[in-house]
Formats: sequence, structure tokens, C-alpha cells
Amino acid sequence: MLVAAVLLATVAGAAMLVVKADDPVERETAERFRVPALDVVPGTALPQARSLPSGSDVRLWAEKVGPATDIPVRTLIAYVNADLATRANNPGCNLTWATLAGIGRVESHHGHFRGTRVTDEGTLTKPIIGVPLNGSPGVQAIRDTDGGALDGDREWDRAVGAMQFLPTTWGKWAKRANGDGAPPDPQNVDDAALTAARYLCASGGDLATGEGWWKAVFTYNKSLQYGRDVYSGADAYARKVAELG
Repeated sequence: MLVAAVLLATVAGAAMLVVKADDPVERETAERFRVPALDVVPGTALPQARSLPSGSDVRLWAEKVGPATDIPVRTLIAYVNADLATRANNPGCNLTWATLAGIGRVESHHGHFRGTRVTDEGTLTKPIIGVPLNGSPGVQAIRDTDGGALDGDREWDRAVGAMQFLPTTWGKWAKRANGDGAPPDPQNVDDAALTAARYLCASGGDLATGEGWWKAVFTYNKSLQYGRDVYSGADAYARKVAELG
């Protein structure tokens, strides 16, 4: 049986779920692709940035990169599609899939938190919902803002989905990725990745600059350790892709 401690960082727009696994099998699986922890200086350093080449087949690319990085293929497709949509609709943002992957790694193991999986349609097999933000030690107190519609809690807010959005932030920035007219779903990796992209771009401006990248990530979660963790993942993923050619 997996024994894990779940910690929550207080944030402006999202909440961070961190799993510390005591099960050696879980730990070994999670570390097949190792992400070196980089002690970088906020505001200046930029992770390696490489978008998917235009005209590439997203699924074929993801099927090559996913196993090499331990990112589930379906979740990786969501990151890349959000990158491509951002390039088309907000080219000045310069967001890359690697930054989204860096966030997704920290927030929910790319949608695989505690045995959750991602279906072919991009929906999580079980909802990922954070702890109640009830003012307990280390947790900010945030009273319910959505009547429990997203998190099932009518007393306190909780972060939701693979990218761990607070209900108020989700309500402002959420967008349905496939354009089918249905409401955006935080438990769908396509919607979550696209919403994260919109939020990051609005927060940071040009993410091809050190100032913009760190501003965006710190708006997502104002924690030095969080920013370094996201940077480390984004940089490692992009470097691996460069290595794969």
C-alpha cells in the first residue's frame, strides 16, 4: 500500500500538491527520468525553451518524447496543444510546452497523482482535489467561493484538477480546449493545460524573458522552492528533447 504525505503550499491562483512517497516501487517509477534540482536565481535564469516544430505530428512526437521523460503521452499532447494554441492566439507570450510540463510535474505528476490516470479523451479517471483551505497550519484560509461546484466543498475552497487551480482563478481563466461548447473541466488535461497557459501569459507577459517567466510562475505559486522545481523540470524536459533530436 502506498503511504504518502500530501503537503499544500498557499498560493494566489493555484495550490501545489506534493507527494512524498515511502513506497520504494513508487519512488523508483517516479525517478526513472531524473530531474536535477537546479539552484537558479529567480528573475534572470531561463529554462531551455524549445517548442514543437511547426507541421510536426503531435501524437508521434509525444509517443517518442513521453517514454523518454516519464510524461504520460496523453498529458504531453495536452501540453503541446496548449503551446500551439498559445503561439497562434498570443504569440508574444512565448510559452513553451516544457514550462507547462514543469508545472504539471509539480502539481500532480502530470495527472497521475495517487493512481489517477488520463483517458484517451483527456479526462482524469478520478478527480484530483486538494485539501480544504481552512487555515490549518501551513494552509491559507479561503472560504468557499463556488458553492462546491468544482471541489465538492461548500465550506472551504480546494484546488482542483491536474494543474491545481483554485475555483475563482479557474472561473476567470478557464477555456474549453476542443471548442465543443461544453463547460471547461479542470479534471480534463486539455482544458487544464490551456487554462494554465492563458493564466501564465496574462501574468508574465513575455515568457521568453527571465523577468516574464519568473513573474508568471510566481503568480501561479509564490514560492522560491516551487519556482525552482518548475524551472528544473522545464529545463530537464527541453534538454531531453534536444538530446533526442
